[in-house]
Amino acid sequence: MLKKSSRQLVAEANARVRSLSIDEAKDKLNDSNVLFVDIRDARELEREGTIPGAFHAPRGMLEFWVDPDSPYYKEALGEAKELVLFCRSSWRSALAAATLQDMGLEAVAHVDGGYQSWKENGGETVNSAENRRSR
Repeated sequence: MLKKSSRQLVAEANARVRSLSIDEAKDKLNDSNVLFVDIRDARELEREGTIPGAFHAPRGMLEFWVDPDSPYYKEALGEAKELVLFCRSSWRSALAAATLQDMGLEAVAHVDGGYQSWKENGGETVNSAENRRSR
């Protein structure tokens, strides 16, 4: 028997991380001090597209990619920018944002409702190939 359900973990994460509404996230889209981080897997990106300029960091590698002492460190995630995480529906991004806060990052938030809500509310999207060319 589980001590905590996945729903409980997400609720606990949401209680302590900053969630951005779609409008708040849209306002940050062109802010040079913000990096949107798409934590969905590559198949989701290929199938559904992404937010323009988003950096793809698969959920399974995120902790390693933000850690400067890791051999997998990605400089883009260590540029002292606010990281705005998103996944499809904001469950994974809530957990990921909480983990990054546990690691010591303060400037981290996630998009409430995720990419699905972003698209439903008229957020700009690009296919993943276009996004790679723009980076």
